[in-house]
Amino acid sequence: MKKLSLIFVAVISMATALQAQDLYDRGTIQTVEIFFGFANWDAQLDALASTTEDYLLADSVRINGVTFDSCGVKYKGNSSYNANNNKNPIHIELNYIHGNADYQGYTDLKLQNGYQDPSMIREVLSYAILEQYMDCPKANFANVYINGSLRGLYSNAESIGKDFNANHYYSNDGSFFKCNPVGGAGPSGGGNPDLNYIGADSSLYSTRYELKSTYGWNDLVDLMNTLNNDFTNIESKLDVDRALWMLAFNNVLVNLDSYSGAFRQNYYLYKDLNDRFVPTVWDLNMSFAGFPGGTGSGAYTATSLDPMSNSTSTNHPLIVKMLGNAQYKRMYMAHIRTIVQETFASGDYIDTANVIRASIDAAVQADPYKFYTYTQFQNSLTTSVSGGGPMGSSIPGIQALMDARATFFSTNSNYILVAPTISAYAPSNATPNYGESIFITATCSNESAVYLGYRMEHPLRFTRVQMFDDGAHGDGAAGDHVYGASVTLNCLNLEYYIYTENANAGLFSPQRAEHEYHILAVLPPLPAVGAIVINELLADNGTINTDPNGQSEDWFELFNTTSSTVNLTGLYVSDDALDLTKWQIPVNTTIPANGYLGVWADNDLDQSGLHAAFKLGASGESLILSDGVNIFDQVTFTAQTTDVSYGRCPDGSTFDFAVPTFEATNNCTLGVDESIIPLAISMYPVPSNGDVTIASTEQGAVEVVIFDMQGRMVYSTSIDNTTTTVPSANWESGCYIARFSNEAGKNTVLRLVKE
Repeated sequence: MKKLSLIFVAVISMATALQAQDLYDRGTIQTVEIFFGFANWDAQLDALASTTEDYLLADSVRINGVTFDSCGVKYKGNSSYNANNNKNPIHIELNYIHGNADYQGYTDLKLQNGYQDPSMIREVLSYAILEQYMDCPKANFANVYINGSLRGLYSNAESIGKDFNANHYYSNDGSFFKCNPVGGAGPSGGGNPDLNYIGADSSLYSTRYELKSTYGWNDLVDLMNTLNNDFTNIESKLDVDRALWMLAFNNVLVNLDSYSGAFRQNYYLYKDLNDRFVPTVWDLNMSFAGFPGGTGSGAYTATSLDPMSNSTSTNHPLIVKMLGNAQYKRMYMAHIRTIVQETFASGDYIDTANVIRASIDAAVQADPYKFYTYTQFQNSLTTSVSGGGPMGSSIPGIQALMDARATFFSTNSNYILVAPTISAYAPSNATPNYGESIFITATCSNESAVYLGYRMEHPLRFTRVQMFDDGAHGDGAAGDHVYGASVTLNCLNLEYYIYTENANAGLFSPQRAEHEYHILAVLPPLPAVGAIVINELLADNGTINTDPNGQSEDWFELFNTTSSTVNLTGLYVSDDALDLTKWQIPVNTTIPANGYLGVWADNDLDQSGLHAAFKLGASGESLILSDGVNIFDQVTFTAQTTDVSYGRCPDGSTFDFAVPTFEATNNCTLGVDESIIPLAISMYPVPSNGDVTIASTEQGAVEVVIFDMQGRMVYSTSIDNTTTTVPSANWESGCYIARFSNEAGKNTVLRLVKE
């Protein structure tokens, strides 16, 4: 028995360790096992791929030892899918049947089959490079088994969906498009997501873009109209910097199965909380010149693909417009220089590639259905593969290609233009206070203009303003090449970058801006302890309060005990003593003198109003107000009764049970003891559109008091082991609280709903 127990513990420990590993850790090959209850799963998947493109129900899917019941599985891909393949790309939806199923928060797996890639690392290496410059999916590898049989090694890229958008763009309900032609891409015009404006009717675009949100066509048409016909306003519709990074990345890595290639596809557009579309790169398995379709503008040579490629193409308006703007062109070339210098001229990518290759070497060798030989995999960094692939085309060795690309750029006329330099930058005060106005300065040379990009909160867009060398902007003497700009710090962290340019070229500091930026910490205007307190909470909300979205969510309320307005910047609220920074009160939130602030505790951060990043536990827990380190106020509560709040009575005093009063004076007329003891009382019908009956089987008198939600007593009586009718037929619709107290001082609170 002891031996069996040890084995059981070992199995549990192994399963725990497997589940603990990050699904997208590049150093770990994941194990994905799919189980169908029938042998002809491949034929069924092929049939669905050629007709409805729907999912096939798998009995279960097991990821690193964790099993999920009833998952959706389908083949995906365009050119990478073929009914004759033994190894097709796979999309798994864990929550296909069970809506709450996820692995480490991920509900979808996108598995690519290594098509057109003898190196097997193109996708994972490309994302490893891209993540340094813009938000993109995580990616690694997985060994995939179906009904116990190994199908081979797949690349495993994070799905781009609502969760991705929420994590990277801080909302998930904006207009959202997958920019791939419906039904697959083609080499000729008319059906590609090229961002050309062809009219105001959104139906003209329905075969070019796939709507992934519930609405958004008008927003997309507006973007395309602005891009093509009103370009001076493009920054109000598109995150231009991320678009420039995308185009720079595509060009340097010769990633032509993208917007920069013949089919103008494989990217997503999401309209974020700044009301601008943000592009996200997708599907990099044919990066490093693995795509046979070319640029769409005639013959080209991969090693010498010019950074101005497609700058006059009628099919690529994003490239034409961006590179046709002198400043955007200089920014674009600055991003290209950064990628080339940091990653390829330095040889840094080779180190990353070799680490990735070493981690999958044995798995590639064991792959029974790989498209290339193990020898071709071993030589794929330096040697081109002619034929042997799914399309029989020549695929360059990654290192051979990129070393030649670095050499090409070193003599390219646009690349070698001399940019300004930034030798120093600094704030005028390194430890500023909230609300203080400071100067940011930059020392430059060979410049004709200098700009400061800054934002007060991380999810917001950067504001770019000109800096001056006139002696009036904290910049010292006029004409000394020190530039300054003023910023008022209504924030906790100022995120900023410097951009300088001359007539030829531009330079960012930091060079990965806007993806990276300098940070200036600001001292918050913390109130005195006791100035703000947790005043009331409702941890079991039936129907008594609804948030702006019409949902009956739990809530808590803060109270300003002072006679002056208090700024809450720098304060946090949490229900976890080990994580005091669970939810930060938004910067610049204030409470007026002796006023209230209500917060919905529902973890719905994408909804309007104030919503905390946690929910309250009706069975009891703690609620803590702090600055992230020091506790300003704390309340611990026990099990709660539906629609009865727990609040300070009077405001700012000691806690008691109360009639809920969201953002209003606490109503403690209930006076209910914390240890509520159910009495033998019933009340019916509830809800009611007429009078209500109260029935008591208690021995002895029971006092009955009924309050409306403003705390006004509307009815009272005394009953003794009998029934009585409450004349409530003419009461206004809404919720009422009935309190029952027996002779022993025990209490019960029931809710009455009038229709």
